[in-house]
Amino acid sequence: MKRIKPNTLQHEITQTGPLLDAQGRPAQKGWARNLLLRYDRKAIKASSWRIKEWDYYCILEKDFGIALTVADNSYLSLIAVNVFDFINHTETTDMVIIPFTMGKLNMPSSSSEGDIVIGHKKVNLSFRHKDGKRQLDVDFPSFHKGKGLKGSFTLTPQNQDSMVIVTPFKDDPLAFYYNQKINCLAAEGAFVFGEKTHAFQSGKASAVLDWGRGVWTYKNRWYWGSASGYIDGKPFGFNIGYGFGDTSAASENMLFYNGVAHKLDQVEFHMNTNDYLQPWKFTSNDGRFELDFEPAIDRYSNTNLLLLQSKQHQVFGYFSGTVILDDGTPLSLDRFLGFAEDVFNRW
Repeated sequence: MKRIKPNTLQHEITQTGPLLDAQGRPAQKGWARNLLLRYDRKAIKASSWRIKEWDYYCILEKDFGIALTVADNSYLSLIAVNVFDFINHTETTDMVIIPFTMGKLNMPSSSSEGDIVIGHKKVNLSFRHKDGKRQLDVDFPSFHKGKGLKGSFTLTPQNQDSMVIVTPFKDDPLAFYYNQKINCLAAEGAFVFGEKTHAFQSGKASAVLDWGRGVWTYKNRWYWGSASGYIDGKPFGFNIGYGFGDTSAASENMLFYNGVAHKLDQVEFHMNTNDYLQPWKFTSNDGRFELDFEPAIDRYSNTNLLLLQSKQHQVFGYFSGTVILDDGTPLSLDRFLGFAEDVFNRW
């Protein structure tokens, strides 16, 4: 079959080098299949108050899921745990906020090496690399009003490719967004929430890592969607999104099938912003990503601290429809579990 090329020009980064130039601006702009450019917090020329670094893991199976977040936003850091119940369509969130960390969480400069270890009086959380796998451990005794949560998970890579994007901002040359999404991580392990144990089964549970480093502008809004799982026994996933920064060099839209990335062009989200639990639709300019979305859970939060605000609708549910690989092969999705979000930040 003939290989399909994106309709718009998208620059693929294929050479290694520093992320930022001597002036603190992105040295290259575009997308890559792996983390080729070296992030160095010390090379940032913008105010240290504006640096944001985070690792977000989300593990999903048919009936339940869990998400773990460590985010050092300089003036405010966040340690968060979310539990999802897809049978009863509920979610439970608890977090610890640590003010004025200013990089003291020592977030690694790469997703492929370096560990995160958080020892706090309320929560212990660690993301470690071990024998080519990722080991996640959490102990949160005060979770959900003292109900408590404790878990341990092992994630195994299945993809040779990931989604990496370097995005500048038109109105601030020192702002940038360096992001990697690693889909289709095979997940095993279990967590205890209260008195109930939830065990992820090998071959049925999948995870995604959202690894991000950057300097953002004060006010922004983005749309992001992600899913990972299996089609006919082969790992499949996708990453879609837009609205954040200057994406003229590349989009972050990508399919993953049996370990290989398939680059998409433009994808648009269609939702009812008055009721996020109404059906969504996703369309593409090249017809390669045409999906309906049936929401199940809206993880809504609105933190408003006058000058700082974060309003989030992260909606979990089921994708159905057709996607098309680079060689023209169509894949059918039928209630494929994932999430999509609409996020507004002023911070």
